[in-house]
Amino acid sequence: MHAFLENSTIKKTLHFFQQPRSIIFISCVISILVSIQLLVATKADPKSGWPTRYNNYEIFSHSFLHLIDRKDLYTTFPEEHYDYYKYSPSFPVFMLPFALLPDWLGLNLWNILNVLVLIVAILKIPYFTPPIRAAICYLILPETIISIQNTQCNALLTGIALWTFILLEKNKPIAAIILVVLSAYIKIFGVLLFLMFLFYKNYLKSVTAAFIASIIIGILPLFFIDIQQLLFLYKSWLHLLRWDYSDSIGLSVQGFLQTWFHFKPASFLILIVGIISLIIPIFKHDKWNSFQFKINYLAVLLIWLVIFNHKAESPTFVLAFTGVLIWYFTSQKRNWETLLFLSAFILVSLSPTDLFPRYLLNNWVKPYVLKAVPCILIYAVLIYQLLRKNQAVIPAK
Repeated sequence: MHAFLENSTIKKTLHFFQQPRSIIFISCVISILVSIQLLVATKADPKSGWPTRYNNYEIFSHSFLHLIDRKDLYTTFPEEHYDYYKYSPSFPVFMLPFALLPDWLGLNLWNILNVLVLIVAILKIPYFTPPIRAAICYLILPETIISIQNTQCNALLTGIALWTFILLEKNKPIAAIILVVLSAYIKIFGVLLFLMFLFYKNYLKSVTAAFIASIIIGILPLFFIDIQQLLFLYKSWLHLLRWDYSDSIGLSVQGFLQTWFHFKPASFLILIVGIISLIIPIFKHDKWNSFQFKINYLAVLLIWLVIFNHKAESPTFVLAFTGVLIWYFTSQKRNWETLLFLSAFILVSLSPTDLFPRYLLNNWVKPYVLKAVPCILIYAVLIYQLLRKNQAVIPAK
């Protein structure tokens, strides 16, 4: 193997694929190909009940048009798209550019935006060597493809979480706060990213800045609608969230408990247990200056956002698997850790692809929510390691 890697042609090839420009170019090409496939499939193979094959993009882009037309964002629009819009009343403002573009262009730009925010963030993670950054970029691509095939914003949210961490490490808390507030206005669980601020100096001052940023972003729709309509939309949003919360169990801890053990605890009890597990490592004050502790806590957050989300579905796992990758590449890579990582890669990333046997997918992976199981196990390992393991391996700046 060593002789093979020393071959000059092989070395040049590996060097090329490790270059940030190459990784970004490959990622963008894949994004464009996915978008083209969705556009072509809409015409050639329409899905019954779905006006397009890029349903989520239609939900996002039409939300701005519904906003300025003073419509209730949280009702159905079957002539335009399937399913409900489930994000904040402020999110449509950020979709304004896409609402003005034709689908063939807007869809491409939307998927490229999702991919670039994530991939460039990975390439900027402090202390990681270029080969590790490249490996993470390529290993996360299958999950990223699944996300953009569904034209969802999960890759974007994953990138925002990584950029938040990067900005905090660079002592730029205001920019980090803006990103966290933005993520919370996209998906409300994004507010949990504020927990990372506890590990940095002057975190109490961040509360004031977060409050101001929340108000500013929260009232952005007032540029297009009046205050009465905005208040109505927030009430309608909260009503939808309450209704949506009890609708399903998804690929989550709740789904795991029900399918494996026929145990059906109340959803709020599972959420409370999840929040407690998230908070306990914070009490390890002596480890707050450890870079490895902080980045592993980021991995915990990324996995938590999926496995404790009752609505978790396959395209959301780009968040969780990014956390898995961070955990593995900061671990000691002992045999059991490598085995656990490989099981995650197979069940999380490969099981939805054509490389995985359909029989196993339909008869084992889906019925027993096996896509979630490795992430749940790695989450438990991470919590244990944060509490018990000496994390002062790489000192923080």
